[in-house]
Amino acid sequence: MQIKLTSVTVNDQAKALAFYTDVLGFVLKRDDPAGEYRAITVEARDNPCGIELMLEPNAHPASRAFQEALRKDGIPVAIFFVEDLDREYERLTGLGVSFTQEPTRSDWGYQAVLDDTCGNYLVLHEE
Repeated sequence: MQIKLTSVTVNDQAKALAFYTDVLGFVLKRDDPAGEYRAITVEARDNPCGIELMLEPNAHPASRAFQEALRKDGIPVAIFFVEDLDREYERLTGLGVSFTQEPTRSDWGYQAVLDDTCGNYLVLHEE
């Protein structure tokens, strides 16, 4: 058993695709029609055929409520590992990305929290 696909809910798929590819640096894997929405997945640039991240529309009321509750409480929905957090933080702030937590050392490691502009907070984590 292995993980090949996971998802984050987003409040705007087109905006999310632009952010996750143009800003975070993921590459588009799939973009297929799915009724009134799209089945969009991205993956790490340096790991083709790795784990795909689906940019899932928050169209279902329960999904939207869950996303909004996590955001209200400041809870990130995903953790992305980076090799050099300071370099990524500098690159992303230079692109205008908003961080709710600057790089901080804790018992969990070295991490920062950013706003993905589509309803979620994400952790960048350096081991």
